Amino acid sequence: MKSLDDFTATVLKGYLEALTAALCMNIYVVGLNQLYDIQIDKINKPGLPLATGEFSVATGVCLVVTFLIMSFSIGIRSGSVPLMCALVVSFLLGSAYSIEAPLLRWKRHALLAASCILFVRAILVQLAFFAHMQQHVLKRPLAATKSLVFATLFMCCFSAVIALFKDIPDVDGDRDFGIQSLSVRLGPQRVYQLCISILLTAYGAATVVGASSTHLLQKIITVSGHGLLAVTLWQRARHLEVENQARVTSFYMFIWKLFYAEYFLIPFVQ
Repeated sequence: MKSLDDFTATVLKGYLEALTAALCMNIYVVGLNQLYDIQIDKINKPGLPLATGEFSVATGVCLVVTFLIMSFSIGIRSGSVPLMCALVVSFLLGSAYSIEAPLLRWKRHALLAASCILFVRAILVQLAFFAHMQQHVLKRPLAATKSLVFATLFMCCFSAVIALFKDIPDVDGDRDFGIQSLSVRLGPQRVYQLCISILLTAYGAATVVGASSTHLLQKIITVSGHGLLAVTLWQRARHLEVENQARVTSFYMFIWKLFYAEYFLIPFVQ
């Protein structure tokens, strides 16, 4: 949007369509992964409802299929080609990531697993949803913006970290079931250090990009915002013990908070 005048009921409807469809598809992808990881999760995440037996497999399948249908229904009803493309690709990659079948179960391979997460989170979401709002909702020609380019590159770094970090607390179960994650191959400590280095480098680059803005307000917000997030990350990272699974899991959730916090700063990168 170029100004507050663009914020109309139509824009809000288009935004909610994309958000709801994406949320439903995300539930499908996460749920499908849990259905195929029940035995692994009994070791890595014993509190999950399928691992504890709180949910039966039949209940899990029903929920996963329901949210998949809801996601595609919203996408089809919206009539948005970019949104439907995002949903279809997310469905295909999310399924290939988890399903136990020949040529599938990509999560067994570190490079394929990371590539799936990075492509969807960093590239597909940014480009397809931008096209959905710009072309389908606002009826404007597609044109790359500084915010879009920045978001795509920055989220590539963040998505790579998420793909790597999520396996750190799961080393025991992954090793037992033949999941060759980078944490299994290199060790949790080395992967942890790599993740923190990538994030701090990304924040440093974001601060430089923000400082290059010709608008004073945007410059102040982007530089101070990214600086604050970087300092917060560094303070928490200094005291983390990789051997403590509970703290590593908590830190992983903190990384997700940083991920979503970035979306409040991206619009100011101009």
